[in-house]
Amino acid sequence: MKKFLAICLVALLAIGLVACTNDNNNNQNENKDQSENMDGMDHGDTNHEEGSGTSDSSSEVSSTKNVTRLDAANLVDAAVKVSNTVWPATHDENKPGAVILVPTDNWQISLAATTLIHHPNNGPVLFYEDDEIPEATLVELERLAPTGNVDGTEVMVVGNPSKKVLDQLDDFSVEQIKGDDPAEFAKAADQKYADVSGELPQGLIIVSAEEEAKLFSLIAGNWIAHMPEPVLYVTKDGIPDATREALELRNNNANIYVLGPESAISNDIFNDLDKYGTITRIEGETPAAASIAFARFKDEQTGFGWGLTEPGHGLGFVSTKSADYAIAGAPFAHLGKHAPIIWLEDGELTGETHEFLGQLQPKFTDDPTVGPYNHAFIIGSGKEVTMENQGMIDMMLEIVSADGGGHGGH
Repeated sequence: MKKFLAICLVALLAIGLVACTNDNNNNQNENKDQSENMDGMDHGDTNHEEGSGTSDSSSEVSSTKNVTRLDAANLVDAAVKVSNTVWPATHDENKPGAVILVPTDNWQISLAATTLIHHPNNGPVLFYEDDEIPEATLVELERLAPTGNVDGTEVMVVGNPSKKVLDQLDDFSVEQIKGDDPAEFAKAADQKYADVSGELPQGLIIVSAEEEAKLFSLIAGNWIAHMPEPVLYVTKDGIPDATREALELRNNNANIYVLGPESAISNDIFNDLDKYGTITRIEGETPAAASIAFARFKDEQTGFGWGLTEPGHGLGFVSTKSADYAIAGAPFAHLGKHAPIIWLEDGELTGETHEFLGQLQPKFTDDPTVGPYNHAFIIGSGKEVTMENQGMIDMMLEIVSADGGGHGGH
């Protein structure tokens, strides 16, 4: 029996050796064929499939190291993504008090309403459109589960919404601020802020309600979302009665900041405003230049203005092609990085923008880990602001060696 088992074991070992030898011969033949094919291949024509280690994955990248992009498909989506970013709503402490619901078709009303972001609401602006609330906005309202402002309001609706809009808000405590005239509504928003804060701000920003001045006016949104000063409107025809009434409440002692060049707000209107207090024009001949001028401006006597002249700041970038996204992005000035809006003209950086970012670029002497750091938010898809432009912004925000030697051993 033992002899029989020994013979069987020897036979099995022999079979295994033959199989291994055949496998090795086959593998060698396959490798030889592959090698011959590779030798005849033009590697410059190699088509690396998506997902390979050498593919260009830039199209898959949204945010970069110094830039957070909110890749929004439209205005409603932009507001939802800003809301998601600023209010995670994971705890009561990072939920909003009240959401401000604004119309998509009246930028003047929506801009004026941003003065209520910080106080009393601590909440985002979300949009309603076509006499109804889009599904994305409703879903975001449910996710946020606002805790209510000091008056218990969970949703503050501005403008003149339809009954259908209000019916869609049955599950929330709602307050309305009505109106579709820019000057009248801005006065009402100014008064609402004064009522809940217990004080009428002496400072204010004058902007134009005219469509052709829109880009100069919208850059006010981030400041008024951040600080108590409201916007009040003028038109090409002069100062509306509602604006005069709001100014008169300051007893001719207002600190008035006119935002935009003479082409947006004439010198005649500027001079007419002078009797209501101390008046200063903040201007740039183009929208991008005006946004940079406002970001740099600081009134040392009153404390008004961003005063961004050194590194260590947040910035918001929006293309002039999707200008209303600036309204959606106003909460970035209220929480987080407290960022002003900088226009990208048709999605592009201008010469002024390059100079501005160069001035703000952080530099380290010994250790880059101690900062200061800059950070930017881009609101919009690659159609509005390309990855090339994002890459340039990211590069110009990066902390660099003061001696120009790069990061060296760091």
